[in-house]
Amino acid sequence: MKKVIVLLSFVCTVLLGNEFETAIKAYATGDYQKAFKYSKIACDNGEYKGCHNLGFLYVSGQGVEQNYKEAFKYYKLACDKGNYRSCTILGALYDDGQGVRQSYTEASKYYKLACDNGEYIGCYNLGVSYDSSQGVEQNYTEAFKYYKLACDNGEYKGCHNLGVSYENGHGTTRSYKKSIRYFKTACDNGEYRSCHNLGVLYYDGQNVEQNYTEAFKYFKIACDNEVYQGCYGLGYLYCSGQGVRQSYSMAKEHFGKACDLGAQEGCDVFATLGKYGY
Repeated sequence: MKKVIVLLSFVCTVLLGNEFETAIKAYATGDYQKAFKYSKIACDNGEYKGCHNLGFLYVSGQGVEQNYKEAFKYYKLACDKGNYRSCTILGALYDDGQGVRQSYTEASKYYKLACDNGEYIGCYNLGVSYDSSQGVEQNYTEAFKYYKLACDNGEYKGCHNLGVSYENGHGTTRSYKKSIRYFKTACDNGEYRSCHNLGVLYYDGQNVEQNYTEAFKYFKIACDNEVYQGCYGLGYLYCSGQGVRQSYSMAKEHFGKACDLGAQEGCDVFATLGKYGY
């Protein structure tokens, strides 16, 4: 369950401070050098959302040469002054070792600080830390707690991981019914890995009536949004004629897409079908 390494967007909150408003308007029109200039003035004058934006510009290399050390400096300044979005990104920089020596312990500390102050992507990332034993002792119950906090506040990656937790019985009692519910919430809100997971549950008939047509539907949503497992699942259904009219040419097409998206098994089946003239 991979962490979200966030590069959260340029802050667009309307604030008092003409320099900050000037920076926002400049960024919106693509004048990144001007955005950088006025974000720095705002930051230097104690408007710490300007510091956050400087961090973003240093990470993205917009208006200034990309520099993770400088990004870290300004995100830390903003975080230390109560901009908790910046704290989440500090955690991500510690996770990746960008601009600072890698430290999962420090990453988890900043994720918790962000989470405790209403930055719910920090809660999701903290859940992943507990799930994967990065910077904290592995604890599925704590992971579940933070995934739920994230999910309940609109971070749908948290809902996906709740679905996985219910499916595996990690940190909670196993429940395929609840797993399906959370996968559907995540899928319906753009977390397309969950669409693939739903497809698998419908294909297998795990606590839901087996339904190949529904499996096809959810694999297709996942594949259309570049989740390679969904494309591989579609290829398999086209091969077997389950939930769709059998078509080896369509199977090959979808195995090929899975391959293009990084699935070696998709490449292997694509090559095999090619040998048989499809």
